Amino acid sequence: MKVLLVEDDPDISTFMRHGLEKESYTVAMANNGVDGLAMATAGHYDLIILDIMLPGINGKELCKRIRAEGINTPVLMLTGLDATADKVEALENGADDYVTKPFSFPEMIARIRALIRRSSDSGSELSLADLKIDLLSRRAFRGDRELTLTAKEFALLEFLLRHKDEVLSRTRILEKVWGYTSEQNTNIVNVHIKSLRDKADKDIHPRLIHTIRGMGYVLKIEES
Repeated sequence: MKVLLVEDDPDISTFMRHGLEKESYTVAMANNGVDGLAMATAGHYDLIILDIMLPGINGKELCKRIRAEGINTPVLMLTGLDATADKVEALENGADDYVTKPFSFPEMIARIRALIRRSSDSGSELSLADLKIDLLSRRAFRGDRELTLTAKEFALLEFLLRHKDEVLSRTRILEKVWGYTSEQNTNIVNVHIKSLRDKADKDIHPRLIHTIRGMGYVLKIEES
């Protein structure tokens, strides 16, 4: 799942990015309201996290503009303002929830999962054949066997499952799972695909992760 984090404090944004990535989220970042608005309207995200006190466009106005664009992505507001009026204004401008700084990161993750669960049209699981992932608990299974995946392997498997039967180029995977726009790191995709195959596909029928030479990878049920 992909999260847009708009936060101008570099210490907080770095802390949150590392924490979210450990929970298998892919994080895109902006440090001001203008860039945040451009990214929110140009890309697809499962959640948007906004600080209220942002340069350029403040978080409440940014949320209002996002909603005006017809974007229904869940918005979690970060605020150092604990006055009821400020929280009410944030919610009335379109935020779905808010967290007051300083915050507990486990509480933050719980709120994120709740927002994504409420907004999900397709439930909390993705599956193909006997491969299944639970998006809320961040657990993956092949049949009755639980797979031990790193955060990035889980994010990669989630992306493949969301686009099953679709050939995905290394560049596209790199952009969506790692947030990179350069093609020079495509080897990292190959390395993680191999690791994922070893854990989720090796010596198991049907095989699900396939290489399409010169094009990329596809997750699909192996044809007989």
